Amino acid sequence: MASTSCCSFVISQALLIFLLHLNFSTAASHHHRRHHHRTPPPNPKLQQAYLALQAFKKVIYSDPNNFTTNWIGPDVCKYNGIYCSASPHDNKTKVVAGIDLNGGDIAGYLPDELGLLSDLALIHLNSNRFCGILPQTLSNLSLLFELDLSNNRFVGPFPTVVLSLPSLKYLDLRYNEFEGSLPPQLFARNLDAIFVNNNRFSNVVPPSFVASTASVVVFANNKLGGCLPPSISNFANTLEELLLINTSLSGCLPPEVGYLYKLKVLDVSNNNLVGPIPYSIAGLAHLEQLNLAHNMMSGIVPMGICVLPNLMNFTFSYNFFCEEEGICGNLSSNGVAFDDRRNCLPEKPKQRSEKECEAALEHPVDCFHYHCGGGGSGGSNAIPPAMVPAAATPLLSPSMAPGYA
Repeated sequence: MASTSCCSFVISQALLIFLLHLNFSTAASHHHRRHHHRTPPPNPKLQQAYLALQAFKKVIYSDPNNFTTNWIGPDVCKYNGIYCSASPHDNKTKVVAGIDLNGGDIAGYLPDELGLLSDLALIHLNSNRFCGILPQTLSNLSLLFELDLSNNRFVGPFPTVVLSLPSLKYLDLRYNEFEGSLPPQLFARNLDAIFVNNNRFSNVVPPSFVASTASVVVFANNKLGGCLPPSISNFANTLEELLLINTSLSGCLPPEVGYLYKLKVLDVSNNNLVGPIPYSIAGLAHLEQLNLAHNMMSGIVPMGICVLPNLMNFTFSYNFFCEEEGICGNLSSNGVAFDDRRNCLPEKPKQRSEKECEAALEHPVDCFHYHCGGGGSGGSNAIPPAMVPAAATPLLSPSMAPGYA
């Protein structure tokens, strides 16, 4: 029994010593902090961020989900949707590196003070109700890598301020109200993804493209008009997806499309294209989706395209094709989804009337001598108005949907 008491005393004594040491260490630590580590000097970067974000909050007029309710006080790194990290220039300095308000349903506009956030690497404002024009002070954001303004209510001409951002790789302006022409300089920038679909851009597809680094380019659902220029081949080293759906594109598809050897998706549906399918497309070994539907193209559907090794979907409905070579007549046997309705294919169901098809044969298109008139008027004399396919609501490609990234 004495042994047990002695053991208990030793344990109690050891515990007491530990507690006394803990209290002493804590007190010493408090004393040390009180006398040797005063409040660190203010971080000028975060002070600027505080000014910028408070100015932003003042011009937010509707926040039904209370997303910015906690944008109070100087500790901006705790604000909803604000992300801080070490500065790339000084890893001991914390900076605001990102703003992500995606899906907030927030209404307001972008104030000039956002230019104070010079360390931002990303701005994601997808699916809100922001309006107005982009402030020129965004040109201060030299580290900005991603800019997603999709699915908002921004207006005005193409925001050329984005062309001054040296680090920008991802630009998403789709589903807004931008208008006017697209600047050719856009395609000379070192961008990986360019989304400008579903705006009010007009004029014509830029007549020349310089060498581009983009892997995805989406023009769809704008009133651009004109022809696709042969200089599209300057995208060859990088381009994987090209979507020109419902852009009033006219003329023939240039054979240079076949030079885009990395292409996986080509969609030129719902336009005014004429002439045959360029056989050069048969060289696109990576092509997975090809959509030529709702145009005025004619001639033969070449077997070389139908046997492409990665082809999964080939849609050429609502044209004037008169022959499907080889396996093209039954692509489903190769596991390829296809749609050949409303053409001039003999013995196939759901084709055009004989009258429509005869008109197409009477007005063949020679692409070698074809001159693009621009503005959607280039093919006006090649095929009679009676042959123009009825308008249809364009389908959304995944690359066009505002939530796609």
